[in-house]
Amino acid sequence: ALRVAKKYGFEADLPKEAVAQLATVTAPAPIPADTRDLRHLLWSSIDNATSLDLDQAEVAERLPDGSIRLLVAIADVDALVAKSTPLDVHAQANATSVYTGIEVFPMLPEKLSTGLTSLNENEDRLALVIETVVDEQGEVQKHDVYRGVIRNQAKLAYDDLGAWLDGGPPPAKVAASPALQEQVRLQSEAAQRLKEQRGRHGALEFDTIEATPVAKDGQVVDLALTRKSKARDLIEDFMIASNIAIAVFLESKGRSGIRRVVREPERWSKIVDLAKQYGTALPVTPDSRALAQFLIARRTADPVRFPDLSLTVVKLMGPGEYALDMPGKDPGIHFGLAVHDYSHATAPNRRYADLVTQRAAKAALAGADAPYSNDELAAIAARCTEREDAATKVERTMRKIAAALLLAHRIGEVFDGIVTGVSDHGTFARLFHPPAEGMVVQGQHGLDV
Repeated sequence: ALRVAKKYGFEADLPKEAVAQLATVTAPAPIPADTRDLRHLLWSSIDNATSLDLDQAEVAERLPDGSIRLLVAIADVDALVAKSTPLDVHAQANATSVYTGIEVFPMLPEKLSTGLTSLNENEDRLALVIETVVDEQGEVQKHDVYRGVIRNQAKLAYDDLGAWLDGGPPPAKVAASPALQEQVRLQSEAAQRLKEQRGRHGALEFDTIEATPVAKDGQVVDLALTRKSKARDLIEDFMIASNIAIAVFLESKGRSGIRRVVREPERWSKIVDLAKQYGTALPVTPDSRALAQFLIARRTADPVRFPDLSLTVVKLMGPGEYALDMPGKDPGIHFGLAVHDYSHATAPNRRYADLVTQRAAKAALAGADAPYSNDELAAIAARCTEREDAATKVERTMRKIAAALLLAHRIGEVFDGIVTGVSDHGTFARLFHPPAEGMVVQGQHGLDV
């Protein structure tokens, strides 16, 4: 993992100047007197069971008119990692945390990202709070952004919470607290409203295979699938709403920022041809609503092969990128989410673009000068895009290495799977368990998708 990370240009070790700065950081950031005290609210976080770098916590309130007020607290990383300090320079160089399943290469050292800047359970933490009011139709009636201090009262995990929301037994922390049960169900209701509203606007729903290596005692013992659930959907829906809110907030203040953009697919004609193979006629010009309906129909008709179709469409759409966002000048839409105003702001411990956006929002709240010029923002956006692509290559390479290590001792065994592709480059298949993919090199003749 270290070799592959270095191959793609990631700095795995802190420079000595950053090490010296880190030694001086010994406590969470002090709480300014004018910060809103929100510690009395029943905040909780939802993440992977093993995650310790908690960027986000949530709480919701039902209003008299049936609307739901959603508060999403984002860790105030900037309070301990100031712009242009050695730790910040190192974070900008890598621009993202890299998760290989075997090893995590954090953008910020763990003393911060899993400690002093993480929204850890039962710890007081400074946060940038994003407020969104959602009516019964899923329409957002209000956005607000302010600084606050919170206390995360329950660190919850996707899998256990998702199983409960789907009708299974509640996790221990949820079972022990009727108030927390009510709170999570209210959050789930808000998330469902937001999801349905995005669906009406043409947001795309994919289901790609994400296999994470599982290691024990230095050996790869499994490949674990990341499965969609109501708990994951909840956090995804809240992140999307909050990232939209920050972009709208900066625009309202006349401030520049960094926008997350997925442009209209240049290879739309290829997507049209793909849909024809399934008897569906898509419009000749890019249309997210029509594509969304096609994907919904295919998921229902063939759920086993839908992840492979999802991956094909994702590749044809092209990658996302970061772009300079100046007031009154739209840098482009997020085609997959069917929205125009979209930033990345909810993971400042893990992504540098989010930390930059946090600084811009805090400056706007304080009425202070913008922390970055437009030229600086454009350069940071380009760097974040390039490093994100590199991180994807590291993670993809490590999944292949892990699959090879896992299967090396199982030659001769028989597995169930499906053929996912046949071309001049070869015949490719995906096993169901373990979820490994590769080229068929024996007996491939006559196989088809």
